[in-house]
Amino acid sequence: MTLTKIRTAAASSLAAAGLLFTLAACSTPAATQPTASAPASTATASSSASDGPCTGVKVIVDSGALKQAAADKSVCVPVDAPTAASKVLEEADVKTGGTTQYPNELVCRVNGVPAADFDITHKGGTYREECKGMPAAFAYWSLWVKPNSGAWEYAQEGVATLQVSPGQSLELLFTVDGEPAAPAA
Repeated sequence: MTLTKIRTAAASSLAAAGLLFTLAACSTPAATQPTASAPASTATASSSASDGPCTGVKVIVDSGALKQAAADKSVCVPVDAPTAASKVLEEADVKTGGTTQYPNELVCRVNGVPAADFDITHKGGTYREECKGMPAAFAYWSLWVKPNSGAWEYAQEGVATLQVSPGQSLELLFTVDGEPAAPAA
């Protein structure tokens, strides 16, 4: 690999990491916070989002190219008002872990995936996620939101501040080298 290619790859990785950091650090809570008169539902998640229409928030976890079934999940979480994504994930029994540097702002592991001793294969070789600082720009959990009828959109906030509403879908998708680029459905 030439020095130019190494510099280009490093610059691309730094730019992607900077974008992730900026989104996490600069995000503000959504204007649609639940109020005392309209609390979020505290009901537990139903068994599967594919059992029928979801009147709450459909939660999907897709380990993507990692193919780690321990992380994968699809459930419907009953909510009746805008609710923090972190609360919806908790109700769906999805365990997220941040990094040492950003414990609540970033998602580094979902249901233990990728494990600290798991080799993530990518274009540059293999990588092990230590969850110390920013996850690698080429291998990370991305957060997506989809309205009841519409296309998936990359979340502009993290799980701590993002608010989701009944009828929306929320997906955590693990991306390696930009694939998959977006949720499948």
